[in-house]
Amino acid sequence: MRRFYRYLRPYALQVFITLVLVLMQSLAELALPSLMADIVDNGVVRGDTALIWRTGGRMLLIALVGAVCALVSGYLSAKVSSAYGRDLRSTVFSHATSLSLYEFDKIGTASLITRTTNDVSQVQMVVLMSLRIFMSAPMMLIGGIMLAFSKEPRLSLLLVIILPVLAVVIFVGSKKVLPMFKVLQQKLDRLNLVLRESLTGVRVIRAFDRISYEAERFDDASKDHMQTALRVYRLMATLSPLMNLTINLITIGIIWIGSHRVDAGYLEVGGLMAFIQYGLHILMSLIMVSMIFVMLPRASASAARINEVLDATPEIKAVAAGCDLSWSTGPSTAVTSLNGAAFELKGTVEFRNVTFSYPGAERPAITDVSFVARPGEVTAIIGGTGSGKSTLVNLIPRYFDVDRGQILIDGADIRDIPREELRKQIGLVPQQSVLFSGTVADNIRYGKQDATDEEVRWAAGIAQALEFVERLPDGFDSHIARGGTNISGGQKQRLCIARALVRRPRIYVFDDSFSALDFRTDARVRAGLRREAQDATVIVVAQRVSTVMDADKIIVLDDGKIVGDGTHAELLETCPVYREIVQSQLSEEEIA
Repeated sequence: MRRFYRYLRPYALQVFITLVLVLMQSLAELALPSLMADIVDNGVVRGDTALIWRTGGRMLLIALVGAVCALVSGYLSAKVSSAYGRDLRSTVFSHATSLSLYEFDKIGTASLITRTTNDVSQVQMVVLMSLRIFMSAPMMLIGGIMLAFSKEPRLSLLLVIILPVLAVVIFVGSKKVLPMFKVLQQKLDRLNLVLRESLTGVRVIRAFDRISYEAERFDDASKDHMQTALRVYRLMATLSPLMNLTINLITIGIIWIGSHRVDAGYLEVGGLMAFIQYGLHILMSLIMVSMIFVMLPRASASAARINEVLDATPEIKAVAAGCDLSWSTGPSTAVTSLNGAAFELKGTVEFRNVTFSYPGAERPAITDVSFVARPGEVTAIIGGTGSGKSTLVNLIPRYFDVDRGQILIDGADIRDIPREELRKQIGLVPQQSVLFSGTVADNIRYGKQDATDEEVRWAAGIAQALEFVERLPDGFDSHIARGGTNISGGQKQRLCIARALVRRPRIYVFDDSFSALDFRTDARVRAGLRREAQDATVIVVAQRVSTVMDADKIIVLDDGKIVGDGTHAELLETCPVYREIVQSQLSEEEIA
């Protein structure tokens, strides 16, 4: 938990003011019982009306000051804790987005969502309570004990005996609750995972009529979370009645013993009333501390989960030390500065003896892969399912780092290039079409935020999306639902292609991005790419032979290895794997 208090540094002045106000509020509350005792013993008993009015006025003024301090400190503590939660949440989110896909899979998307929202909220709540109670509770406890002893030392022994007992109860209870809260947060992760899968996969669930099954699965996860929560809160719930019972018993004890002291002449009635108030202040301070101890275990569990995210080291390392590379891009050229030497970026992509394995895999996904994709050429990659095609192209933007070998762009190892600069030069269309909630224009501009309307229309035209976009009710201002669920698969794919085209990168990577297009649209998109991206490097992953047969170079993958490299005609003669793929898709007349 202490690690997270550094996020309070920007608000040090507000924290200091809050603590001072809480201190003033505590002093005001501690001053009131003595004044009340003075009114009873010296005003009421002796019939001194002037003293009653004078002391009562001071009590009213002190109470007013205490109320103002409580109001302002409450406002400041809420403001500081909210800003603290915002900063911590932003830090967790920023770090999470810097992690590689391996860390995402290891922690889990649903768990990352829970840690960024619920776990941060738990820590934020403890900060809020700490600002209000951190100064108040010790002040009330110490001040109350001192003033109680000043009023009646012998009667104070009752408090001295009971306070350690309560402290032990609070400590033991919080120690038992801590591991249970860790389990509770894990159950919440599971609940969020099931809920997320059910909502995102609703089409598949309905298609296979598995609504009842998913409802039962969610109900099981919800009940599991509920049962764990009940065990935790039952244990916590015992503290509150126990504390209340203790307060009432101590109050009864104080009144019973105090009445004998009053009757014996050792204590006055006003003094007994003040002592009761100080006793209540002491016990209330313990209750406030117990509230912190009740919340602290859950916050500690949440803090540990947040630390797991913040301590996760990205598998993709930063740019190599001593290497200074930056690119400035224009519509058709890219100027590169590598260690102070400027040269024009062409976009030549070279795989040099590349081997890569997914973490925990028994064997490499790709092995000893070498080829060169040059500007002005279309390099196609084809192979069977699981042959490593998508893995190969996902290495270009450094979603993962290679185990052995090198991937070079114009002779520079991509590990020596800042990831942001590297990815600016790549227009990637992923295998799964991903669109975001917003307008059609917003989704296309995702590839280039400052793209003009003309550039957006140009990209949509090349991607063959202009025709269907203009038929939409609001054209480019038409709304796209999250994930593009309100348009067809082919339309989503074309918008994703337009998103890559609008940034005019030096390297285009199409990962099976034409699979949802009909043959006519596929051919028109490829023709447009040939015309408009003739100076760029184009790498196309495809399953359909018709998509790759016109490529300048076709690379055939089988079991993660290159088994063929050449044109369509050359591979028909020299590569059995390619010939088998062609024969499975085309007739003898089409092959001829």
